[in-house]
Amino acid sequence: MQEIHRQINDWYSANARDLPWRRPGVTGWAVMVSEFMLQQTPVVRVQPVWEEWMRRWPRPQDLAAEPLSEALKAWGRLGYPRRAMRLHAAAIEITTEYNGIVPETEERLRTLPGVGEYTAAAIACFAYGQRTVVVDTNIRRVHARLFGAMALPEPNPRASEFARARQVQPEDTETANRWNISVMELGALICTARSPQCEACPVFEHCAWIKAGQPAPHYVPKGQAWKGTDRQVRGAIMAVLREHEEPVRRETFLADLARQEHAKFVALGKLEAPLEQRERALAGLLRDGLTIDDAAGVRLPS
Repeated sequence: MQEIHRQINDWYSANARDLPWRRPGVTGWAVMVSEFMLQQTPVVRVQPVWEEWMRRWPRPQDLAAEPLSEALKAWGRLGYPRRAMRLHAAAIEITTEYNGIVPETEERLRTLPGVGEYTAAAIACFAYGQRTVVVDTNIRRVHARLFGAMALPEPNPRASEFARARQVQPEDTETANRWNISVMELGALICTARSPQCEACPVFEHCAWIKAGQPAPHYVPKGQAWKGTDRQVRGAIMAVLREHEEPVRRETFLADLARQEHAKFVALGKLEAPLEQRERALAGLLRDGLTIDDAAGVRLPS
């Protein structure tokens, strides 16, 4: 195990991407924002939004002072806008309960809106050097192949995976923290889900999956649908509201969108979403607190 630790950590030192939230001196808030944005969203889409976000709101109290609508607008097309809502709520709590400083421990981090087991462990480790066990999708996949001889991890995380992650982690805290990010990066760049570059892997000779003959996955991964889904329609409605300072009458979303001239309405119309789907998408956005529908019309929450 010590040899595996050394090889993967050395590989990371030589091959890690230069991402702004990994640079020396970044704040806990900078790391926290990156972890929220990176949930189910690739780095290439996150980085420009993160950079603009940190320019505008370099501290939690800066975001907390703004209405939620501004956070939702700045979130742009990252998707899953409830993350923006929860990050805004977390900024308020950090400002009021922690004097504007992101907590350092997993226990306290988990009390914040939108912060689960993984996010708490990642922030504590990457921002504050706390000894934690970080387990994301990339790490689960590397562990499944390297130690479990499986092409892919189970569809849903299991307790046994977290137990294995604790078992294989280096004893030294500094080495363990580097291991967390190194394995994650290996999964993102080399040990990918669809096209692993095994010939470039620093632990090729140790990999249980390679030794087993690279058996096929024991299930067929199901990609998350987007085209034609309620999520796509919700995103198109949010895009309209981000572009309008004034509320939009509910009837406008439910009418014949082909007559609308605004580019965002045209984009929504091109989806050809039936009336009942647009009604369902609007109802979901209202239920989630991402929009408000009052006498003036539909708008982002203030």
